[in-house]
Amino acid sequence: MLRRLFKDFRFGVLPVPGRLLAILFFLVLFILPLISTSGYLLYLTTIAAIYTIFAVSWDLLSGYTGQFNFGHALFFGSGAYGAALLYKYLGWQPWATIPLGALIATGIGLVTCFPALRLRPPYLSMLTLAFPIILERIVRSIPSDIAGGDLGIRPIPTLASTPTASYYICLIVMTVSVLMMWKLTDAGSRYIRTGLIFHAIREDEIAARATGINTIRYKILAFAIAGFFAGLAGTLLAHFTAMASPAFFSTTTSFLAIIWVIFGGIVSIYGPVVGVYALYVGIDYLRLTPIYSYRMLIMTVIIIVILLFMPEGIAVWIRDKIERQCPRCKLTNVAWRKECRACGASLR
Repeated sequence: MLRRLFKDFRFGVLPVPGRLLAILFFLVLFILPLISTSGYLLYLTTIAAIYTIFAVSWDLLSGYTGQFNFGHALFFGSGAYGAALLYKYLGWQPWATIPLGALIATGIGLVTCFPALRLRPPYLSMLTLAFPIILERIVRSIPSDIAGGDLGIRPIPTLASTPTASYYICLIVMTVSVLMMWKLTDAGSRYIRTGLIFHAIREDEIAARATGINTIRYKILAFAIAGFFAGLAGTLLAHFTAMASPAFFSTTTSFLAIIWVIFGGIVSIYGPVVGVYALYVGIDYLRLTPIYSYRMLIMTVIIIVILLFMPEGIAVWIRDKIERQCPRCKLTNVAWRKECRACGASLR
């Protein structure tokens, strides 16, 4: 087993710059508390890990299947409120409320996807945008002694007794979640075929249906998976901040996920990871500088530049600069190689 892992790492990771950079990135994240004494940086990167799960789940649903969801905060807020209500009325602790809150969000994802299944993307986007707005108004209108009202439900138990422990919990959950979603969307997987089917539905749903694929079933599956992981992110943020707020359902929350994905690179899984850590951590870290009041202007300029010069996202743009795919065997090579490392075909 160890020999197999070493062989896969040697021939499948080391020669591919993108994969090597990803491993180095996660290695830095895991040793960050050991090399930095900044409590504020630890706080930002903890929330970034949570938002990464949220953004990648939007990419899975909207990027890979083409079901553009403008109300992804519905799942995020549902998970947070599900966990908070389970604590408020049953006294359950995070180890139980986090998975159950994610399952509640999955159920809501299944319920809301049925009226949207046969809608075309523009109408689907408008319908999904309405759901979290409606639920936010309902939550705010409920008396505060039942569901917190405008102030939300607070306090609820935190993830761990120390910020470092909370950081590692969120980081480990994020790493596992991203790997799972990457595998579910991998069109080249030999064992899990959902990625190939999601791609087919996005490219041409009618053609996919004509080949015998039950597109309705797989669209429901995409909503359920995205709802679960977005709800998981919501439960983590609720317990990390010790509260569940109606702001979790806000339109801003939904569109932030879209901005992060577009910045990093849609239909890539790793793009949202780059988008969250670059934009959320980078922009919010300006709080320590005088230009923080111009953060929205700075973010707007950055997004416009990315859309103009890197429309596929900055992570995809960087990958294309450092990697090249062999035209014969489709193996990924370092961009500066002249011949494929496997079949010897010319890469020029």
